[in-house]
Amino acid sequence: MINIFYFHSRYFISALFILLGSSLSHAQATADPGAYLAAINAEYGKMSKDIMDYIRAANHGKSARKVEKRRTELALQAKESERTIRKMPPYKGDSKLRDSIAVYFRINYHVINEDYGKIVNMEDIAEQSYDAMEAYLMAKEKASDKIGEAFDAADKEYRNFASANNITLIESDSKLGQKLSAAGEVNDYHQILYLIFFKSYKNEAYLMDALNKSNVGAIEQTRNALAASATEDLVKVGPIQGFKGDLTLKNATQQLLLFYKNEATTQIPIFIEYFLAKENFEKMQKAMDSKSASSRTKEDIDSFNKAVNDFNAKVKKFNQVNDELNKKRGTMLKTWNDSSNAFLDKHTPN
Repeated sequence: MINIFYFHSRYFISALFILLGSSLSHAQATADPGAYLAAINAEYGKMSKDIMDYIRAANHGKSARKVEKRRTELALQAKESERTIRKMPPYKGDSKLRDSIAVYFRINYHVINEDYGKIVNMEDIAEQSYDAMEAYLMAKEKASDKIGEAFDAADKEYRNFASANNITLIESDSKLGQKLSAAGEVNDYHQILYLIFFKSYKNEAYLMDALNKSNVGAIEQTRNALAASATEDLVKVGPIQGFKGDLTLKNATQQLLLFYKNEATTQIPIFIEYFLAKENFEKMQKAMDSKSASSRTKEDIDSFNKAVNDFNAKVKKFNQVNDELNKKRGTMLKTWNDSSNAFLDKHTPN
């Protein structure tokens, strides 16, 4: 089982522009509106680069704690960028652009430092249940949305400033911007399939716990839950397209769900038969042991021997199916994890 940590990037994509006819000198920022925007772009660029480094490390490292140092560095960059922006004077007495950009960086800092700090802790318990995992991923979405709102406000003031000062903006197809956008798409696609996978993965874990406890009632309940989630999620996976033609993660998810469905509907009933036979055999053995050898009738002995043969046959079948499921489960999970890792490695920009 892998740990995942997504850093949703769609709201961190800075609006990098080519400013036509402007100078990039900070010294001219108070007089030249193009230079004023260029100074702001310089801070956007720093933040975007650090975010891309963090996303790449998070996706390849797979764990939030493994990239904790990067997160701390990113928060500090946001704080430093806010400080730099706040030192800029208002442009001809108008501080709306400067202040909205500063707020964007401040919110970046607080979300990365505080919200994502809590998210790192949530990762430790996220795998305990589907609800915990869903809450973990939802918390990251909400953190991303906070920055999204601040970015929208800053972007609006940025464009208003350019329009008011007759500056033509050509939105740049920068490689960094493209990478940030691509990383967000990769994470969003992976998350959809991960949650689908995780639901049945946890249901099977509950089933395994019931089997280990030989609790027939719990086995029946958890196998039904697994059969239901695997069946329902196979329907959900069906319409999902490959990611840019890459069907490997979708196919691996479908194959694992098919395994879970087959396990729950056709294999686990064999285990239930075994546990019921075991319970019946133990009762007969106890009854037989309570009788003296001289008081045991031929009918008693024949019934007991039949129970022994029946139980031995079910033990053999149980062991056979259990071995087959363990081997196949290991193979299927390895295939899914390998496919997941390969997907993130392949599609997360370098």
